[in-house]
Amino acid sequence: MKNYILLLICLFLFACQQNEEANLVIVNGNYYTATGNDSIQAIAVKGDAIIAVGTKGEILKLKGANTKVIDAEGQFVMPGIIEGHGHFPNFGKSFQNLNFMADTSWNDIVNKVKAKVAQVDSGEWIYGRGWHQEKWSSTPSEHVGDYPIHTSLSNVSPDNPVVMYHASGHSLYANEHAMKLACISKETPDPKGGKIVKDVNSSPIGVFEERAMGPISQIYSEYLNSLDEEVQKQIWLEAFELAQNKCLKYGITSFQDAGLRYSELDLFEELAAKDALEIRFWVMLRERAENLTDEQIRKYRKIGLANNHYTCRAMKSEIDGALGAHGAWLIEPYEDKTGFYGQNTTEISDVAAIAKLSYDNGMQLCVHAIGDRANKETLDIIESYSKKSDQELRWRVEHAQHLHPSDIARFKQTGAIASMQGVHCTSDAPFVEKRLGYMRAKIGAYAWQSLLKNDVIIVNGTDVPVESIDPFQNFYASVTRSRLDNGMRFFTEQRMTRVQALKSYTLDAAYGAFEDDIKGSLEIGKLADIVILDTNLLNCEDDVIPDTKVLYTIIGGEVKYESN
Repeated sequence: MKNYILLLICLFLFACQQNEEANLVIVNGNYYTATGNDSIQAIAVKGDAIIAVGTKGEILKLKGANTKVIDAEGQFVMPGIIEGHGHFPNFGKSFQNLNFMADTSWNDIVNKVKAKVAQVDSGEWIYGRGWHQEKWSSTPSEHVGDYPIHTSLSNVSPDNPVVMYHASGHSLYANEHAMKLACISKETPDPKGGKIVKDVNSSPIGVFEERAMGPISQIYSEYLNSLDEEVQKQIWLEAFELAQNKCLKYGITSFQDAGLRYSELDLFEELAAKDALEIRFWVMLRERAENLTDEQIRKYRKIGLANNHYTCRAMKSEIDGALGAHGAWLIEPYEDKTGFYGQNTTEISDVAAIAKLSYDNGMQLCVHAIGDRANKETLDIIESYSKKSDQELRWRVEHAQHLHPSDIARFKQTGAIASMQGVHCTSDAPFVEKRLGYMRAKIGAYAWQSLLKNDVIIVNGTDVPVESIDPFQNFYASVTRSRLDNGMRFFTEQRMTRVQALKSYTLDAAYGAFEDDIKGSLEIGKLADIVILDTNLLNCEDDVIPDTKVLYTIIGGEVKYESN
């Protein structure tokens, strides 16, 4: 009887489909559906959802006079790419300010600042981001360790304060003018969870790590807040549009933002109310524990606004810093910094307080944890709540870069999601072994296969603007663990398969946001978020992956980007 009823339902649905006129049909593609049903020939869309998948003949029966037909001509059709961890406003700012991602020397950076000084008024702040001392081809002439002393920078910018954030966002460089405004001197002590880098005479050289960034960041924020409110808003909106357009070009249909303040959440909601969001956003609320209340959390918790273009159902905290700046919190000391274990940047009690608020208000907890000690502490917190909850929490560890072997299985046991960024592996590869030593790097660094073999969900992403938003460079890193510039390979036994990497960028990324019921795969009933590429990512040669081009980006059945 049960089978008979199911047959009637299927016949009814099929009959309904025959009477529906699709507004979009895609035919003649090579498909990755994320469901295993990759032998389909065509897809039909009505409204913003997929209404049918099947043979070309079946789907073309749904074609009407007003149906748009895309002939994929054998190209690769897949679910829309989900950026699983990035910083959208900062991504937009990277187009408006100095960007040092491609610079390979301190002199390049100083020259960029010098050119910017000639374009701005005296007293105006100069902002930049993306420098990384480990990626420079030479050590600056005046330096402490790998860091340059501020002299050359200060000489070209005597009348303009300069703040330049490290690529990781976990340290910054300031010139003399900025340090004076922030009242930084020889006597300024290191804060808990941070370090002011000084020379042999105890003079600050301009580098501030982790929590030590606070005074410079604060004085820069005060400068921005002194600008006219409408000017501030227009700058923010311009950055937003620049970032959104770049996402569409790269086939990114959803963006998971890793931490927004109340004021930025207000702007996102305002855009959602105006139907001004082209891509879909799932965002994390990020405020210090003392600024969070049940009332505020309930106010900002929103699911599926603007036809599933805006959701805030997660809260962000952090427990340590970045490995490149010796900020990752380790169980055993650094190999290249005797007796030093890294930085615990947020008190465990504060992270625990945010965890409780998350649990009490139905929010996912997302904790930045890079070092193995940081990951252990995070898993301890997640475990304490997973044991008492009879529901899936889907709490996330953001980055999960360096794990103690005993903690790998705990991800599955606690239900923790590993939100990892493939390109971080190859980007950091030149210094990981130097920081951790051979065995820790081999066994626990970016341990994707070890996690996957324990049935752990991995959410992929780029951490933009820490790294390039380019999903194909990130995919290449995920499946090869090889650097593009010099071919350096990093413990390739941990690389993902093509299918695993695609799933981490689609269906598993959707799962990590409680959105796998509406997106992440090409199947009936899901949102019609689809991209068409000029490269078959399942079977192409490794070396052509980074050159992949997006032909179409489709969101909710509407073509939002088409290559020329």
